[in-house]
Amino acid sequence: MDLESLRREYMKDGLRREDLLEDPIGQFEQWMAQVLGLGIVDPTAMTIATVSRDGQPSQRIVLLKYFDKNGFVFYTNYGSRKAEELGHNSSISLHFPWHNADRQVKICGVAEKISAAESLKYFITRPRESQIAALASEQSSVLSSRTFLLNQFESLKQKFQSGEVPFPDFWGGYRVKAHEIEFWQGGENRLHDRFRYTLQSDGGWHIERLAP
Repeated sequence: MDLESLRREYMKDGLRREDLLEDPIGQFEQWMAQVLGLGIVDPTAMTIATVSRDGQPSQRIVLLKYFDKNGFVFYTNYGSRKAEELGHNSSISLHFPWHNADRQVKICGVAEKISAAESLKYFITRPRESQIAALASEQSSVLSSRTFLLNQFESLKQKFQSGEVPFPDFWGGYRVKAHEIEFWQGGENRLHDRFRYTLQSDGGWHIERLAP
């Protein structure tokens, strides 16, 4: 495969300092609204990176479910690898790859578990099958076969067919409190526009342009 010759030019409008809001959460909301308007598949999909006890980074894709000035929220099994790693090192990085818009957003911060009440509020909005899947899957554990997982799912589906699916105490959300947010806009000739917001001690944000 000739991967070296695969390239394209980024021809969208550039990003200027005067285009940016002073608050990165507002800037993120603006970009998210624009991306939603483009009809991009899975616009809320983000890669999250955590680090193991021995310093090995690990990445996976999850969906952003909520954000505001307090942080960015996603949900997972608290027995998963990501949760185990966040338990000993709460540092985390999020990355949104919006290729169709020639844009990326990178967020660095710390992850904190949200309350059980907040997790329950979201859990009951999930499709019934997704609720059952959360119960059936011991996320990140070794499986003997896919058949075993499907049998677990069908067994629980039958068990709770006439009632509510119970909220699992091993499942819930994390809120990522950001201290650094970078906005990337693709530019012609690889002269991309990058702006980094860094949280200051007074709660304000310092904005810097970075070399591509």
